[in-house]
Amino acid sequence: MQNPPLKVLFLCTGNSARSIMAEALLNYYGHGRFEAFSAGSKPAGQVNPFVLETLNDVRISTAGLRSKSWNEFVTARAPLLDVVITVCDNAANETCPIWYSAPVQQHWSFDDPAAAQGPDMVKRFETRRVYSEIESQIRKFIALPDESFVPERLETELLTIARGK
Repeated sequence: MQNPPLKVLFLCTGNSARSIMAEALLNYYGHGRFEAFSAGSKPAGQVNPFVLETLNDVRISTAGLRSKSWNEFVTARAPLLDVVITVCDNAANETCPIWYSAPVQQHWSFDDPAAAQGPDMVKRFETRRVYSEIESQIRKFIALPDESFVPERLETELLTIARGK
């Protein structure tokens, strides 16, 4: 019998780049073991076009990806989260909402590709560089054995992944 998927929310301030990539990657590589979501404290309202381009280039579906508020995840109808991971330093320093399910919380720090300045070539390069870093973290996460997905072990495992970046 298969365990229900681990529900993971990735948070960032704008929810336009890093958290979106993490959501897409975990859903893609997680093969039903994970159900990933993303949100932001101050959502940008649209997904960064270089993120969409990068995901399309590596053939990861962008269907359903959208910039949304973390308020969607504090309602009675929201999924009960197992893990909340902030992926930007601003969101890590904000006071997060109270999650109904008391999920394990962790912070993984990544540069913001949406803040890249210069021509499209520079923005594209930064997006792909950060994508590679996020993909590396996600691959480590999905490589954890199922017995690691209990709160007392998961917190330590996620911290180890964060420090090993």
